[in-house]
Amino acid sequence: MMANSTKKPGGGASGSGGGGGGTGSFACWSSSSYSAILVFIVPLVVVFGLISLLSPTSSNWVFISNYYLPGPSLNTSATNSSEIGTSHDDVLGLRSTVVVMDMHSSTIEEVHANDYVQNRSASPLLAVEEATPPPLEQPIINGTKEEDPMKETHASAMNNSATRQKEYTSLGRLEGRLRRARVAIREARFANKTHDADYIPNGPMYWNANAFQRSYLEMEKQFKVYVYEEGEQPLFHNGPCKSIYSMEGNFIHEIEVNKQFRTRNPEEAHVYFLPYSVTMLVRFVYVRDSHDFSPIRQTVRDYVNIISTKYPYWNRSLAADHFTLACHDWGPETSNSDPYLRKNSIRGLCNANTSEGFNPSKDVSFPEINLQTGDTHGFLGGPSPRLRSILAFFAGGVHGPIRPILLEHWENKDEDLRVHQYLPKGVNYYDMMRKSKFCLCPSGYEVASPRVVEAIYTGCVPVLISDHYVPPFSDVLNWKSFSVEVSVNDIPNLKNILTSISTRQYLRMQRRVVQVRRHFEVNSPPKRFDVFHMILHSIWLRRLNVKVHDDQ
Repeated sequence: MMANSTKKPGGGASGSGGGGGGTGSFACWSSSSYSAILVFIVPLVVVFGLISLLSPTSSNWVFISNYYLPGPSLNTSATNSSEIGTSHDDVLGLRSTVVVMDMHSSTIEEVHANDYVQNRSASPLLAVEEATPPPLEQPIINGTKEEDPMKETHASAMNNSATRQKEYTSLGRLEGRLRRARVAIREARFANKTHDADYIPNGPMYWNANAFQRSYLEMEKQFKVYVYEEGEQPLFHNGPCKSIYSMEGNFIHEIEVNKQFRTRNPEEAHVYFLPYSVTMLVRFVYVRDSHDFSPIRQTVRDYVNIISTKYPYWNRSLAADHFTLACHDWGPETSNSDPYLRKNSIRGLCNANTSEGFNPSKDVSFPEINLQTGDTHGFLGGPSPRLRSILAFFAGGVHGPIRPILLEHWENKDEDLRVHQYLPKGVNYYDMMRKSKFCLCPSGYEVASPRVVEAIYTGCVPVLISDHYVPPFSDVLNWKSFSVEVSVNDIPNLKNILTSISTRQYLRMQRRVVQVRRHFEVNSPPKRFDVFHMILHSIWLRRLNVKVHDDQ
């Protein structure tokens, strides 16, 4: 049976905040006053030159734009191109409300608004970089990050006269290759797929299969991850591999032994991984039942201080090209240890709850997989749809706000909907999944549930019953094509909702579940397009949203 998730005593990570930006002013001068101005300006040039030589170098900064892969057609608007200063080659797509945010002001200037998902892009004292693309399909990712001036230990003051990135620097070359990758991905939307002997993405399970394939191939060609070597086991470079939180340990292990994506040279890295396990922090640092997170926060804070002092990369981007991975329920809370870790870094979370601060634009949702034996042997596969006689199935403990509602309405009340708190004696949990057309996946204390992946493994169409949950890899996968989403308010109508799905549509959905299963499978060593590579791809996409400048 499934392990129960742990109830979090405190609230999750708060949502991102921000201020507004002002517009710059311009002065026009007549040619008749040129001589007088020249006499006045020449001494100033000399003075400012001396100041620039004697003063500290300008701070490094990160510029966030809106890059993502496309899906269903969306029309977008943009501000005047002279204010944007971005070529069309840089932009893969735009969606939703984009704002210019000045972290030193309390106002927000909206550039444009479209559609229903809010997308906020922050770059202090600079205009949002965007352009008008051709109509796009449903985007895979909207870029947004914002920085927080609270921690002076991690960043210098912004300099309005920061110079452009020099192409001959290692970072300049890296950013140049990323720019070319964005162009290739954008152009792939309308091109033929590249031949691939292993797998060619295809079908409505993907927002745009062509763009996904090109993005994946670009990732394989150039993506590099630097894993900080500081820290000792069991808190760092270690994690569980046989539990409900197994993806923490699995990813840490696989990335550390990986020879394709891991680099030992931080200068050639696109992203930087902080290899701590929240599960290990809870086990070895947290005092049980104390409800005191301060020891965990202090441990993470100390680690950030070490790497930000020893290396320049955290300060250079204010953590925008750094990532963490946490499947434990307290992952969002742990990221509160440092303001840049929460607001700027790429947070890989199983508990992808937007009401607790999960930001789909910069954070990564990855699946919760309960590897009871450490691998998936014996869990994959199921009978054909015609051998599935049960309409829907659920069995699990009563915890969280949603499951009591489900059990109240359906527990042992309908032969078509097998809903149990405890399975009858002699009934096997996975056998029931394999006999069912639909598998109910209600959230527990937290939004993520291992039942989602268990349903996919057994060929059962998952029914997501949750609020504020961002499903794994939804930047690539169109979940509505192979799953059913049911709001908490519609639980009383659950049977009507499922029976209204035609046989033809169910067969399509079930076939797609089998097709997307490869993206959730755990392999050792990893195989192309499996869960390890999909996590990396989601991080790669977020890195495409970030431009790091090294202005020194």
